[in-house]
Amino acid sequence: MLYSISISRTRRDHAQLFMAFRLAHRWCRCVSDREPSPDPRLLSLGMQIRRHREERGYSLEELAERSGLSFRGLIYIEHGQRNPSVLTLVDIAAALDIAPGELVNHLTEGHSA
Repeated sequence: MLYSISISRTRRDHAQLFMAFRLAHRWCRCVSDREPSPDPRLLSLGMQIRRHREERGYSLEELAERSGLSFRGLIYIEHGQRNPSVLTLVDIAAALDIAPGELVNHLTEGHSA
């Protein structure tokens, strides 16, 4: 016996609406899941590290090796996407042969205590 499967127009409309909803939901989720822009202070810190690194002619790989950090972790710090701990900043400063304060002093300029 042959069975004929037919989907009513209402069910088809609901299916299309459901698919459109899923696509819209997926798009909205992607837009809202984007990371917020980095804190300007972290961007400034990262630029300071990069400036010192480039002045010394170190590649990211060399600085990562000298400081004991991972290559990827150092990239995140330089791009302001990670907030390094004080000990991490001390390691980076030691690898760059500078005082740790040289990395962060510019962050407090213009702020009086």
